[in-house]
Amino acid sequence: MDKNTILGLVIIAAILIGFGIYNSNQVEEYNRQKKVQDSIAYVEYQKRLEEEQKNALVAIADSTIQQNSTEYAPLYQSSYLNEAAEASQEFYTIENDLLKLTISSKGGRVYSAELKEYTKYGGSPLLLLDDDNNKFAIDFYANQMLSTSDFSFAPLANTKNVVVNENDTLKYLSLRLHIDSLSYIEYTYGMRPNDYMVDLDVKLVGLDKYIPRNATSVDLRWEQNAPALEKGFRNESTNTTLAYRFPNSSVEELSATSENDTQSVKNKVQWVAFKQQFFSTILTSKEPYFLNAELASIAFPENNADSLIKHFSATMQLPYNPNQSIQHYPLSIFYGPNGYRLLRSYDQDFQELVPLGGWAFGWINRWVIIPIFDFLSRFISNYGLIILLLTIIIKILLFPLTRKSYISTAKMKLLKPEIEKIAAKYPKKEDAMKKQQETMGLYRKYGVNMMGGCLPMLLQLPILFAMFRFFPASIELRQQSFLWADDLSSYDSILDLPFNIPMYGSHISLFTILMAVTMFITSKHGMQQQASTQQAPGMKFMMLYFMPIFMLFIFNNLSSALVYYYFLANLITILQNWVTRKWIVTDKTLLAQMHAKAKEAPKKSKFQQRLEDLQKKQAEMQRQQPKKKR
Repeated sequence: MDKNTILGLVIIAAILIGFGIYNSNQVEEYNRQKKVQDSIAYVEYQKRLEEEQKNALVAIADSTIQQNSTEYAPLYQSSYLNEAAEASQEFYTIENDLLKLTISSKGGRVYSAELKEYTKYGGSPLLLLDDDNNKFAIDFYANQMLSTSDFSFAPLANTKNVVVNENDTLKYLSLRLHIDSLSYIEYTYGMRPNDYMVDLDVKLVGLDKYIPRNATSVDLRWEQNAPALEKGFRNESTNTTLAYRFPNSSVEELSATSENDTQSVKNKVQWVAFKQQFFSTILTSKEPYFLNAELASIAFPENNADSLIKHFSATMQLPYNPNQSIQHYPLSIFYGPNGYRLLRSYDQDFQELVPLGGWAFGWINRWVIIPIFDFLSRFISNYGLIILLLTIIIKILLFPLTRKSYISTAKMKLLKPEIEKIAAKYPKKEDAMKKQQETMGLYRKYGVNMMGGCLPMLLQLPILFAMFRFFPASIELRQQSFLWADDLSSYDSILDLPFNIPMYGSHISLFTILMAVTMFITSKHGMQQQASTQQAPGMKFMMLYFMPIFMLFIFNNLSSALVYYYFLANLITILQNWVTRKWIVTDKTLLAQMHAKAKEAPKKSKFQQRLEDLQKKQAEMQRQQPKKKR
């Protein structure tokens, strides 16, 4: 490994760190600017709502004076609502082989959602929501602000449990809140076998008698507490956020690292997702879409008594036509895992919730890594072995680049005596141009590419980024054990510390230590391969000691599958270089190739010719300068 190769490694590390910092700053700056831009629109929106409410109150007053009861009726006198407000809470269930929903009569909302095939870290049942603070309500104005969350719904059928069997097509659970004998609000939950998607048909029937004629929308208020489901609160929290998608457009997210983030969306929204690290609850609308969404995410402190990660809320408008007595809103709610292929099967871009990376990194994950990973999973159940085979396959595919990098470094090492002679021949600073010309001529004579050690490593950079995103986002690794790691999706620990070390954590990861050791060995081998020139001050310390220690801190809290992959990649690289040096391209063989190359007629590229012409011109200018002074 020559100076250029080491420089390439430093560039790669700088790009990795810089990209993370830049991306974080860009996201924060984008969110800040977006909030500023939306603030004016939000104020105007609030003024419009106030104006609409004022107009509604005026209309109510006018109708009361004129004793015109055909516009709307005094809803607060409804005996049906009084009974619904005082009714006790009842629970009903609808379930299939994957999902069990418990529906509360209070508000007609989903009280809890259990995923039958998964468990929380520790083994207890996995409930995406199970809290009285979860809300799903229709809010509207009719003489006063009313919310369905304040009233109890009653089931239409005399059953409390609906079970969807394998041979069923679709089964329903309907609940209704009566305003009067003919007017009501109805929620119908529909479930299919072997499906995480639940239909939710919302109907407003006969409410045109109560809602003011100038009303154009009703509010849908959706709130949910995200419980802690995984090992490692901080890692799960930074992967838990609120996401939303515009129709036929991109997917946006609130900040996952901020304690409190809000967003006012003044466009149509197709779906909103309360996304956790490996599971999501997604509320989606076909036509009509949601309007004017007010979104918020609030983080809970670590070690809170209820073991909650974040509180999500989304208040959106549903369009309302005062000339229709029946308003129908066909909604759907997904309660399930963030499996890439599963989410993609719904054809609504749900798969964008899986953070595979953008640009080339996401492309590599979607079309290379995931297909290989899925193929190996068909035949092997041990995910540690799957990662080993995946690493070997990737290293074999990258071997031509690795081999080229090694050969370039080895050639420069063999030329080191000749380069030292050139350096001794031109010890003065004013002869630096001549020294460079002869050095480049020597490289060209023996067929050495100065960028041969650095460029192949830079070409592997997309793979490094892709794997950095792939393993932490793979639900297949969740709660999969391997060797001493009890969960490959989270950190491994061989010793839990009674205290917390800043930036390191309160545990010791053995995979991270092994990765750092192999990185040290790789760097030391590269130093031994150091060729032509003296290293820059501090370069040896940085590459040999600082980088492994730095990575020790950075990777200690990351997915053990990711760290295990980097450890294997380093180990295989060491073995590849050893095998290449011993049997494939020995120094003797390489030296013979270089001497054969030197006997050939030198061929200059256009770039080399232009570079030499420029160097000659600069040298001529330097020779003429003393003459001008005289």
